[in-house]
Amino acid sequence: MRKDTAAPADDATQTPVAHTWEILLRLLPMTLSVAAMVIMLKDSQTSDYGSLSYSDVGAFRYLVHASGVCAGYSLLSAVAAAVPRPSSLSTAWTFFILDQLLTYVVLAAGAISTELMYLAYNGDASITWSKACGSFGDFCRKATAATTITFVVTLCYAGLSLISSYRLFSKYDAPVACSNKEIDFSTFQS
Repeated sequence: MRKDTAAPADDATQTPVAHTWEILLRLLPMTLSVAAMVIMLKDSQTSDYGSLSYSDVGAFRYLVHASGVCAGYSLLSAVAAAVPRPSSLSTAWTFFILDQLLTYVVLAAGAISTELMYLAYNGDASITWSKACGSFGDFCRKATAATTITFVVTLCYAGLSLISSYRLFSKYDAPVACSNKEIDFSTFQS
């Protein structure tokens, strides 16, 4: 059962300090995502074996795009959270869904980049994939830094997801125990 959606219980008890911390937690992934994006955008190296840039690798292009989307969403959600207005159920659902979505988008970007970095550092002899980081060490170090920052962004979004899910699901009453113990099963004739 839904409680009154005009004035949720958690908005009345939220202190200004908690509200400030939430806004800062929404801004932190923006700065980290921009940092990861800038590191990756400037990541290119030329060696005796050729040149390598982030744009040559699909996983790194996805990381740059995901970081850009996360930075934009973080800024917009921080502004939306900072504007004083009564919370509604639709606002709580919007924050919940978008926080969850961005958590998985940035987690996927980090996971894909980590897999690629593993192959770049270790290679794969079964498919004759050599270790690329021996020839492109600077490129690999910058890509590792961007991937690490991406996982910190994932932790920030996981925290935001917990906050938004608490806000949303605290608007519902606990389930009521059913006193009817009979269960009607339909039988099908064969």
